[in-house]
Amino acid sequence: MEKIILDQFRSPFGMLLLGSYGERLCLCDWAHRKMRKTIDKRVREKLGTEYLQGSSTVIAQSKVQLHEYFSGVLKDFSLPLLMSGTDFQVQVWDQLLQIPYGKTLSYTELARLVGRPDALRAVASANGANALSIFIPCHRILGANGELTGYAGGLNVKRKLLLLEQGNMQTELFGER
Repeated sequence: MEKIILDQFRSPFGMLLLGSYGERLCLCDWAHRKMRKTIDKRVREKLGTEYLQGSSTVIAQSKVQLHEYFSGVLKDFSLPLLMSGTDFQVQVWDQLLQIPYGKTLSYTELARLVGRPDALRAVASANGANALSIFIPCHRILGANGELTGYAGGLNVKRKLLLLEQGNMQTELFGER
């Protein structure tokens, strides 16, 4: 039986867990998130297998792309992804993939785009259940008034990701104005 190969990537904003199944990335998630056990259980159950520490071609490629992303070089990822969720969750995640680098949407706009304008809580829940952080940019979703709301890596990480994508990370890191 094929296993989910699991490795880690130390990003500038915290440790990410990377998982590959076959030739696709199935996990890129913050190691210390509150829903860690829930996310891991769902991914393992959907794929009908367990984790095995190691590395793979897909994980090696994801590390290269993550390094380029955090360096401000890469704006569009090109890895094959394997989403493990309900049909509705996958629909929300597919919509997240359409949000361009450096842009944001509100939960209200996201709900409208998935054709469920009255399902804000369900859309927010699907957004929070994303197991492919960064690659599926759930950090690009803001509250109705543009405020930062929930993120698996924490609000400080979400803020830093948005600053990075808006080209403002150097200012943030070095206090330049």
